[in-house]
Amino acid sequence: MKIRRQSAILRLVRGQRIESQETLRAALAGEGFDVTQATLSRDLRELGLSKLSHPDGGGYYSPHPSENAVRPGLGQVVSALLVKVEGTGPLIVIRTAMGGAPAVAAALDQAGWKEIIGTLAGDDTLLVITRNTRGRRAVEARLASLSR
Repeated sequence: MKIRRQSAILRLVRGQRIESQETLRAALAGEGFDVTQATLSRDLRELGLSKLSHPDGGGYYSPHPSENAVRPGLGQVVSALLVKVEGTGPLIVIRTAMGGAPAVAAALDQAGWKEIIGTLAGDDTLLVITRNTRGRRAVEARLASLSR
C-alpha cells in the first residue's frame, strides 16, 4: 500500500502544481488513499520531495533526487506493482499498477543488473531493453521469482 501511495504522490506532483499538503491529501483521497498529515509528511520526506518557490508567488512540491531519500528495494516494488511481463528478442514490456512504472524502472536501474541496457517508463508500462535474448530470459526469470 505504501509503494502504491507513494507512486500516486509522485504522479500527482509531476502532473499538477500541488501547493500544500492539504491539497495533496485531497488529491490522494480522490484516488482512494486516506492518509494522515503525519503519514503524508513522512512520504514526502522519504520520496525526497521539496517545496519550491514559484516565480509567480506561492510554493509547490517537486521531486528532487536526494542522496538521503529512502528508496524501496526491487523486491518490494515488483511484488507490489507488477501486473504482467511479456518479452520478445531483447525487449521486455512490463505492465504495472497505475502510476507504478517509474518506481519499477528506478528500482531496476538501481539494481544494476548487467543484462539491462536501459529502461523507459510511462505511467503503467515500462520498456526494458536487454543486451540480448538470453539476457531478457534471465531478467524475466528474476522478475518472476521476485513477484511471488
